[in-house]
Amino acid sequence: MVDFDRFCMSLAIDEAWKYQGLTYPNPAVGAVVTKNGKILSIEAHKEAGEPHAEVLAIKEAYHRLSGDNEILKLSDSAEIHTYLQQNAKKFFYDATIYITLEPCNHYGKTPPCSTLIKNLKFKRVVISVKDPNIEASGGVDNLKKSGMLVEEGLMAKEGEKLIEPFKKWRGDGFVFFKLAQTLNGIIAPGIISSKKSREYVHKIRDKIELLVIGGNTIRTDRPTLDSRLVQGRAPDVLIYSKKKDFDKDIPIFSVKNRKVYIESSFERLKEYRYIMIEGGEGMLKATSKIVNWYLFFIAPKFKEGLGYSLNRELKILNKRNIGKDLVIWSENE
Repeated sequence: MVDFDRFCMSLAIDEAWKYQGLTYPNPAVGAVVTKNGKILSIEAHKEAGEPHAEVLAIKEAYHRLSGDNEILKLSDSAEIHTYLQQNAKKFFYDATIYITLEPCNHYGKTPPCSTLIKNLKFKRVVISVKDPNIEASGGVDNLKKSGMLVEEGLMAKEGEKLIEPFKKWRGDGFVFFKLAQTLNGIIAPGIISSKKSREYVHKIRDKIELLVIGGNTIRTDRPTLDSRLVQGRAPDVLIYSKKKDFDKDIPIFSVKNRKVYIESSFERLKEYRYIMIEGGEGMLKATSKIVNWYLFFIAPKFKEGLGYSLNRELKILNKRNIGKDLVIWSENE
C-alpha cells in the first residue's frame, strides 16, 4: 500500500530539485497541497525574491478549488498573500500542505509563509526539515501555538540533502563541478549538450559568484562564459593556470562588470560563497578535494573526441531530463 504522506513529500522534494542551484541565496524548497486525498498542486521556490513554494502551491490549489482566475494575474508575493487571506479562508480547513522546509516566520523580501498557512487554517502541515536559518525559523512554533496539527521529520534525510548547498553557502561556501558529456564519455570538442541544458547552465551562471576554469580550456576554446542565453549577469572568473600568457582578445576578458583572476591556486575560492567549476580531466583531478557536488549533463549520443579517465565512486542525489539530456546531481560516495 502506498504511503500517501511519503508520496506527497517525495513529489515536493522532486519538484524542488528542478530548481536546485537557481534559488541562491535561498534554499531549494518544494510544496504540495492536498484535499480529500487528492493532489491539488505541486510547486517549488524558483528564484530569490519570488514567491516561496508554499505560496505558489496554495495559489494554484485555490485556483483549482475556486475557479477564480484573478489570482493568476498576481505574481508579487505580498499581493498573493493578501489576496489569499481575503478570499481563500473557506477552502483549506480540511486540506494538508506538505513542505520540504519549515515555513518562514519573518518578513524578508516576502511576507512570512507561516502566517499565511495559519490564517488559512489548514487541517495539517507536514514538514520534512527545520530551517537552519535562525532569522527565518520559528514557523513550526508559530503554527503549533495556533493549535494547528504540525508533523515534522517526514523524509528528513532527503530534505536535509536538498538544502545542503544552502547550508554550505551560508558557511564556508558551496562548490560544484559541472561537466557535459556524451554517453560514451566524450567531453570535447564542440557543443555536447542540448540548448535547453545550456540555458539551464546559463541560469546557474547568473546566480553563482565565481566560475573556475582551466587555462588550457581558455586557450583552446576561447570562451565567453557569460549568461547570454538568459540575459543574465556574468560571474567573476578564476582561470586556474601556472602561466599567465593569455591572448586578451579572448572574449572572457572583455565582459563588463566581472573580475578575471589568473592564479595557480584555489585560495581565491575562500572569498566566494557559491562557486561552479568547469573543465575536463585535469580540472577534475585538481579540484577533487574542494568539490562538494558534481553536476553532469549526459547527451544521448556517441561521439569521437576527448574523454577523461578518473577513479571515483559517486552517489546519485537526483536525476531528471532537461530536453533530451539526462541531468544528474551527485556527490562523492
